[in-house]
Amino acid sequence: MTDTNWAPDLTQFPGPKYLGLSRALRDAIRNGDLPPNSQLPTVRDLAWRLHLTPGTVARAYQLATQEGLLAATVGRGTFVAAQSPRLGPTQPLYTERITGGTTGLVDLRPPQVPEVGQAGAFRAALLDMAAQTDTGWLDYTSQLGEAALRAEIVGWMGDRILGPIGPEDVALTHGGQNAISLIFDCCLRGERPAVLIEELAYPGFRYAARAARAEVVPVEIDDQGVVPAALEAACRRHGAQVLCLTTEAQNPTTGRMPVRRRQEIAEIARAYDLQVLEDDCYSVAETDIPSLRALAPERVWLVGSVSKTISAALRFGYVICPAGMGEAGRLTAQHGFFALSRPVSDLMLHLFRSGAAAEIKARVQAEFAERLQLLVNLLGAYDLGWQPGVPFVWLRMPLGWRASTFVRMAEARGVLVRSADEYALVHGRAPNAVRIAIAGNLSREGFEAAMRTLADLLARPPSDLSV
Repeated sequence: MTDTNWAPDLTQFPGPKYLGLSRALRDAIRNGDLPPNSQLPTVRDLAWRLHLTPGTVARAYQLATQEGLLAATVGRGTFVAAQSPRLGPTQPLYTERITGGTTGLVDLRPPQVPEVGQAGAFRAALLDMAAQTDTGWLDYTSQLGEAALRAEIVGWMGDRILGPIGPEDVALTHGGQNAISLIFDCCLRGERPAVLIEELAYPGFRYAARAARAEVVPVEIDDQGVVPAALEAACRRHGAQVLCLTTEAQNPTTGRMPVRRRQEIAEIARAYDLQVLEDDCYSVAETDIPSLRALAPERVWLVGSVSKTISAALRFGYVICPAGMGEAGRLTAQHGFFALSRPVSDLMLHLFRSGAAAEIKARVQAEFAERLQLLVNLLGAYDLGWQPGVPFVWLRMPLGWRASTFVRMAEARGVLVRSADEYALVHGRAPNAVRIAIAGNLSREGFEAAMRTLADLLARPPSDLSV
């Protein structure tokens, strides 16, 4: 179908113009005014017709494209793709972890916890649990039944500066990603709320935000984390409800936010009544810096899990809720999934009380530290960002390399790493860098061989960057 002359009346949609235009697009597609395969006006043409800025129209088109209503084709234009939004996530299903073996590939994309005695500890705990199984395993689990486990989390986090916390501040979840969704359920209101994330950030933030029908807005970061002026501007412009960030070990850059910057972020959050999700799933080995939760306990939700310290297979996470909000967090969890499954909660309680969890964590951190040292020794001649205790590094590409080319050529030599592109929004800025994770599932010899492969590759940049 040829270019349409569609020009909606936006006066019927109060609020920001880009949201009004995105709603007008949705309505026009649903009622058939814009049938499938219709070509929309160009951004500049529609902006001129509606007396809007091109940026406003482009933003509305982007929202409709994310919903699956529109499809943009380079060189052809923007077309109506469907009559109703595409439901659910759009990223491909994650099928299996690549660990070598028959594939011949070494996967350095996600950090992988080494086996340091988990199997034996789990086996002993499960045998003890089997001997104590009673009728309580036949009923629905409840939040009341998790009180003892919540108290253990308070002790588990005792080496962190979180401010006054107690079991009443804790909500338990099925891993860190589930914790993010729970926080969004607690905090987000309205048809299209705005969630702020670092311009380079853990992709799970944007997946959870989009599942909650929220608009995802990137905020500029520097080597100290979120830039206060950029955060304040985003709050003024978008009326955001939640800010997601990582203060101790920014993912993917490994940066650590200093105290003064944390104080500035807390002040802005108070000024704009912004809730803050502080991701603590990655953290340095030791810290003497107060968390954002300690600086703004009335609005910070701190997320943690055991996936990077004990086992990712357990799917056990937790939220340290803002002061006075623990019951709201647990109520939201109860509405979503009642409580943790009995096998997981009993197993974790056994691991904490027996001391096995602390022992495993110490061994995992020691193994990660040795492998990190090996990595730094082999790749330290390059511009490398890293911190003790953090199981990944940030490699800024040397002269002669593009990140995308390096990723492809590394894969051709049997090693998988992640480009900065995977941490940026579709239209965001991505630096010329890659993240390399520590693979605890490999033997030390296998891990060292992978590092030597990357070092050899870095020393031989391609003569033609189009490769």
